[in-house]
Amino acid sequence: MPPLDSATDLTTHSHAIAPTDLKAAVRALCHDYSTEVTPASAAKIASFRDLLPAGTDVYITFLPGGDYRETVALAARLRKEGFNPVPHVAARSISDGAMLDDYLARAVGDANVSQVLAIAGAPSTSAGEFADSMQLLDTGLFEKHGIRRIGVAGHPENCNCCTEAALWDALHWKAAYAARTGVEVNIVTQFAFEAAPFIAYDRALRRAGIGLPLHVGLPGVASLKTLIGYAMSCGVGNSINFLKRQAANVTKLLLPSAPDKLLVDLARHVMSEPQTRIAKLHFFTLGGLAKSARWVNAINEGRFEPSSDRVGLKVED
Repeated sequence: MPPLDSATDLTTHSHAIAPTDLKAAVRALCHDYSTEVTPASAAKIASFRDLLPAGTDVYITFLPGGDYRETVALAARLRKEGFNPVPHVAARSISDGAMLDDYLARAVGDANVSQVLAIAGAPSTSAGEFADSMQLLDTGLFEKHGIRRIGVAGHPENCNCCTEAALWDALHWKAAYAARTGVEVNIVTQFAFEAAPFIAYDRALRRAGIGLPLHVGLPGVASLKTLIGYAMSCGVGNSINFLKRQAANVTKLLLPSAPDKLLVDLARHVMSEPQTRIAKLHFFTLGGLAKSARWVNAINEGRFEPSSDRVGLKVED
């Protein structure tokens, strides 16, 4: 298990960066972002074409107690609308190999899926024979059905599901799986609210010799009250204290909050450390896809400027 950086090493280098260079770095980081949606929230969206750039990777949840056929149906809809559907495959919600085989067959056959996110899933107990994503991958069914890109979970602030050592052992196993099978595996992290955990995680991956691309999970645009609620339910870790400090100003609780400082800090890190594993951003929209997409799309189109204090962004409506 690689040691985390000390607190004094968690920030990026402090040398001055010109605003034009910073703007270019922010845009590059947001380019080709991915996002996600639930079948329930998707039912309220008339057309994803009105919200997202064509070809966007859209992850589709498979929630505890849900029906994977709903995930497949949404994947088919997204494919028809011009997007790349990425279904979640949650180990603890899958009863057995036959169910997994059917799920993947339907996803590929109905929606031409070639990319998935393989995770353990939310329940603390399994519905069947699978307890984690490694057991899913070990079936060989993803290769059988032609799945060529697989995302796996990353936890920059650890999680209450297992020990830190077990999380790192799992990442080494998944890197070996990628090398053995030729499947493209990338890490998709849980969200956090400040850059320090992501920077530490990026550096720890490099020290551990894990070469998997890192897709950093950011919260979308939402009120502090909503963000705190999701953070509490997901147990995302220490950076929830960052939100609580902001929420001390109760007038801000219900106002929309965007991850602009987090984005700027990550852009500075990527500029300062070209060897970074960070390859892409993944936005957890937390039920607010429309407003989050508008914000990210404005950045993609260059309709923003770094703020005068260089810690945030001024984004056009």
